[in-house]
Amino acid sequence: MARKTPGINTGSMADISFLLLTFFLLTSSINTEQGIPRRLPPHATEEVKEQINERNVLNVVVNFKNEISVNSQIVFINQLKDKAKEFIENPYDDPNLPVKETKSIDYIGDYRVSQGVISLKNDQSTSYDVYIQVQNELEKAVNELRDKVSLQYFGKKYELLDTALQSAVKKAVPMQISEAKPMDWSNTGE
Repeated sequence: MARKTPGINTGSMADISFLLLTFFLLTSSINTEQGIPRRLPPHATEEVKEQINERNVLNVVVNFKNEISVNSQIVFINQLKDKAKEFIENPYDDPNLPVKETKSIDYIGDYRVSQGVISLKNDQSTSYDVYIQVQNELEKAVNELRDKVSLQYFGKKYELLDTALQSAVKKAVPMQISEAKPMDWSNTGE
C-alpha cells in the first residue's frame, strides 16, 4: 500500500500575502507629478505685438551654455530672484518697469497690481538642473512678494491663509510667467 504524502495547507499563506499586499499599497505613496504651472505666450500676430508694452516684459533667457540673461544682461542664478522681485513689485514706480493698474480685490480693497510678465526662453541644450533652478528662483520671487502682501494685510504668511484670502493675494500678486518653446541657439551663433 502506498503512503500518502501529507499536504501543506496554503490557505493561511494566501491570507497573509493578501494582507501584506494591502498593507504596502495603503502605506506607500504614489508619486503624482503635477508639473509647473505656466502660461503659454499668445500666438505672435501683428495685433498682439502692438498690444504688448515692452516695459511690461522681463526677458529671461537661458542659452546653450547655461548662461542666464535678464533683458540681455548676464546674471548669476542667485541674482535672478531679486531682479524678478524688483520687476514685479516696481516699488518706486520706475518708468522702465511694469505699469501698475489699480484693481479692487476682495479682502484687500484697492491695490495696484503689476502688469508685468516674465518671459522665459531657454535653449534645447540647457541643462535640466539649470532650467529647474531658474524656475525655482522665479517662483521664489512671486512667493516672497505674496508673503509680503499677506503679512501686510492679514498678519500671516501666504501659506497659512485660508483659500479665500490666498485667492485675494494671488490677484494682488499674480504669477505671470510665460514660457516659450525651447530654441536651438547653439547653431545660430547666439
